[in-house]
Amino acid sequence: MRLEDALQLVDKMQRSIDIVEVGTPFMMEYGMEAVRSFRKLFPDLEILCDGKIMDAGEYEAELMYKAGADYVTVLAVTDDLTISDVVSVAKRYGKKVMVDMICVSDAESRIERVEELGVDVIAVHTGVDQQAAGRTALDDLREMHSCVKHTAIAVAGGINVTTLNDYLAYQPEIVIVGSGIAHAKDPIKEAKTLAEQIAEREK
Repeated sequence: MRLEDALQLVDKMQRSIDIVEVGTPFMMEYGMEAVRSFRKLFPDLEILCDGKIMDAGEYEAELMYKAGADYVTVLAVTDDLTISDVVSVAKRYGKKVMVDMICVSDAESRIERVEELGVDVIAVHTGVDQQAAGRTALDDLREMHSCVKHTAIAVAGGINVTTLNDYLAYQPEIVIVGSGIAHAKDPIKEAKTLAEQIAEREK
């Protein structure tokens, strides 16, 4: 998807969403210009920049926050020092840190540690390669729900209008839907339906 097309799509569905994710491949294609563009055109939406930081936490996080990101992702498998640096920069800018749990083998102990480091959100993430092999994020979400003590939970990976309620049963604070919207026949309707399902569940 081109940047221009993405901006037009978000413009049409912005009443149905709270956060715009600048995904990793999209960021590789357009860099921080994508973040700046979304920030300029949609000042009332939050922006998640999926940088998947693995090293140089302070430097990379600052690039994203300066461009207008409200959330920046850092990988849970990286060093504690990198995560701490990202948290430090986030506090300086009054922003948030999301830790991506993709490929973490011992979720319970890693969740305990990243909570100690002061992150804002811990994200279950089943990657597209794992999804292609038949894995879903539901089992990981179930485990995380039982382990997280005080940090918000986000979940991503294969969520659509058919599967959403299974995920909402575990009360994640953030539901990330990518291809479930972008690849739908009618993305605008899909986003609206997802928002309605969430609102109904919250009643």
